[in-house]
Amino acid sequence: MKNKKYLLIFFVVIIAVSFAFKQSPFFEIAKQIEIYNNLFKELNINYINEINPGDLMDLSIKNTLKNLDPYTNFYNEQDVEDAKIKRAGEYGGIGVSTYYDTGQITIAEVYQGFAADKAGIKAGDVITTINGQDLKGLEKEQLSSLLKGLPNKSLSLTVNRGNQTLNFSLNLDKVIINPVPFFDMIDAETGYVVLTRFNEKASFEVKEAIQALKEKGMKKMVFDLRGNPGGSLFESINIVNFFVPEGSKIVETRGKTNNNSRTYTGNNPALDLEMPIAVLINGRSASASEIVSGSLQDYDRAVIIGQRSFGKGLVQRYFKLNYGTQLKATISKYYTPSGRCIQELDYANRDSKTGKVPKFSDGNINSFTTKNNRAVYDGGGITPDVEMDYSKPTDETKELLQTRAIFNFATDFLRKKKSIDQDFVVSDNVFNEFKNYLQTQDTSFVSNQEKMFKKAYKEVKSNNNIVKDYQNIMRQLKVEKIKDISKNEDILKEMLQNEIVKQQYYKKGMYKNHLKNDKTIQKAVEILADTQKYKQILAQK
Repeated sequence: MKNKKYLLIFFVVIIAVSFAFKQSPFFEIAKQIEIYNNLFKELNINYINEINPGDLMDLSIKNTLKNLDPYTNFYNEQDVEDAKIKRAGEYGGIGVSTYYDTGQITIAEVYQGFAADKAGIKAGDVITTINGQDLKGLEKEQLSSLLKGLPNKSLSLTVNRGNQTLNFSLNLDKVIINPVPFFDMIDAETGYVVLTRFNEKASFEVKEAIQALKEKGMKKMVFDLRGNPGGSLFESINIVNFFVPEGSKIVETRGKTNNNSRTYTGNNPALDLEMPIAVLINGRSASASEIVSGSLQDYDRAVIIGQRSFGKGLVQRYFKLNYGTQLKATISKYYTPSGRCIQELDYANRDSKTGKVPKFSDGNINSFTTKNNRAVYDGGGITPDVEMDYSKPTDETKELLQTRAIFNFATDFLRKKKSIDQDFVVSDNVFNEFKNYLQTQDTSFVSNQEKMFKKAYKEVKSNNNIVKDYQNIMRQLKVEKIKDISKNEDILKEMLQNEIVKQQYYKKGMYKNHLKNDKTIQKAVEILADTQKYKQILAQK
C-alpha cells in the first residue's frame, strides 16, 4: 500500500513536470525550431526548383527579426566583415563611398588623398566594369566586395561620367576613416571640433584635436555632433569623461537581466572641467551622440544647441553564432545621469495591423533635473537648451530626402559650372535651378501622389482620350510637389550647399564653409562669447 502511494506521487510529479515543461517558453522554442527544421528539409528536398539554402535561411532569419526593432539584426559572414570595418575605421579600398544599383556602382563621395582621388575619379562617376568584368546583373552584395581587398591590389575601372567613358588604373589603399574629419579655430579663442562617428578611434582623435586647438589658444569649444549616428558606447563614455570629474555617472543601461543592466562611470581624470562648451545636435544625432549631449546637459557642463536629437536609446550587443555569423540584439535601454530614457520609438507596442510604431513623446512625459536643478524631460531624444528655428519638413520634403535628387543636382550643377568658390552659398537663383531640375530632369524624386496616379493610369492608358488629361495632371502634380518642398527652402538650401561644396572641396572644404556660413555655429559662437548668457542658460530655472 505504501509503495502504491509513493508510485502514485511519482507519477503525479512526472505529469506535473511534463505539463510545466510544455507550458514553458523553452518547450515552445524547441517546438517551433523542430517545425522549422522539418519544413526547411522538406522544402529543399521536394520543391520543384533549385533553392539556395544559404540565401533562403538568410532571408528567413532577417524577416523574422524585422518585426522587432531595426537594430536587432543577423549578420552573415560578409556582413560580419563589413561591420568590423565600420567599427575599426580601416579597410583596403580606393577611398570612396558608393551607391549600389543593380549592375553599376555610383561614386557618392571621394575621400581626399586616397587612390580614387589621386586617379581623378569624381562624385557622380558610374563604374560599369572592374578588371574587365561587366557589372550588369550583379546585386549589391556582389558589388560591395569588388572595390575592397588587400592594399596594393591593382584595379582597372571603366567609368561613365555624363556622356564620357573613362578608364582608370589604380591600386587599393589602406583607407583610414578619421572620425574627426575637421577641426580648426573659429576665432582667436573659440575652437571647432566635428565628430562624425563613434568608431574605435573616436575618443583618441577628439583628444588629439582638443590638445592641438589648445596649443593654438582655444579657451571655448564648439563640439559638432550633428548627423552623427552613434557607434561605440565606450567611446562616448570616454569623451564625456574628458569634461566631467573622474567617477561621475555617465550613462545607465537597463535590460531584462542583471547582466544587461549596468551603470557606467568615468574612470579617468578629466581633460578640462572649466572650458565653456557648446554641443551641436540635430534630428540625425543618435545613440552615442545622445549619450554625450545628454550627459553633458545633465551636468550643466555644456550648452546644447540645434534641434531635438533622433531618440535612439536602445543598446545592442553582438552574439557569435555558428560558421562565422553573428546576431546583434537589443538588450537594454540607455538612461542619462538624471534618469532620462533616450528612446523615442516604442517598438514593443507596434500596431500589428498597420505596422505603425508609437512614440514615447506622444504619451506622458516625465520631468527630471540637472545638476543645477534645471528641468529636462524624457520622451525620447535630447531637447537642446537653445533650439534653432528651422521649418518643419513636409511629407514631400521627407520623400525628397530619401532620394538622390540633391546629390544628382549637385553633380549636374558642378559639371556645368566647372568650379565654385569654397565660400559658395546657395542663392535664390541656384535654388530655382534646383526646383526646375526636379521638374524637368530628375527622375528619382516621385511623390506618393504621382506614384498612385501613375498606377491608376496604367490600368486605363489604352484609352487615348485620357492621355492628354493624364499629362496635364502629372504636370500639375509636379507643380504642387515643388510648392510643398519650397516650404522647406531653409533646410534644402543648406543641404544643397553642403553637397555641392563637398563634391568640389571634399569634406574639409564643406566644414570650412560651415565656419563662415552655418547659422547654428554662428549661434554657438555668439553664446560662448557672452559669458553671462552662457552661465544664465545653465543656471537654475
